[in-house]
Amino acid sequence: MNWVHRRMLPRRLTLVVAAALAFACARRAPEVPMGDSEPTHQAPAADRIFLERGSCFGTCPVYTVSLDRSGVVRFEGRRFVADTGVFSAVVPPMRVDSLLAELEAGGYFRFADRYVAGAPGCERYATDLPTVIIEVRAGGRTKRVEHDYGCAGAPEALSAMERRIDEVAGVGTWVGR
Repeated sequence: MNWVHRRMLPRRLTLVVAAALAFACARRAPEVPMGDSEPTHQAPAADRIFLERGSCFGTCPVYTVSLDRSGVVRFEGRRFVADTGVFSAVVPPMRVDSLLAELEAGGYFRFADRYVAGAPGCERYATDLPTVIIEVRAGGRTKRVEHDYGCAGAPEALSAMERRIDEVAGVGTWVGR
């Protein structure tokens, strides 16, 4: 080994050791606080309204939209909308608060979980219509309602809530109808 290689060896070894330590530190489990304090728990999911419109036999708009309590709107257009892709906007947070209050007052949390073929109340059923899913997280509660438009027994109030979510979120901007 010549003198150049001997001088470079400690430097290479130092770099290898430093890289190994960085890797080991990055993979280390998070530390638990010491003392009398309890370990911190993950915060509950933020209040949020989510709506998904599925496909039908024709050209029904297919998209998802969500609103969180801070007013952030996230829209993802998939098919038969003016704008496909992911877009975001902001609405005043008090509009989201008002919408959450409307859903609560309108009985959203008392609806059945599913209004689909074969579910109670959906004895009369038509095929080839879209399905809309709403999920609301508010006040520590989460409720998901699946509404197939082919179910004749679904409450009209549910359809009105779906339209109201679209209105507050401003989806007409992206859907184009």
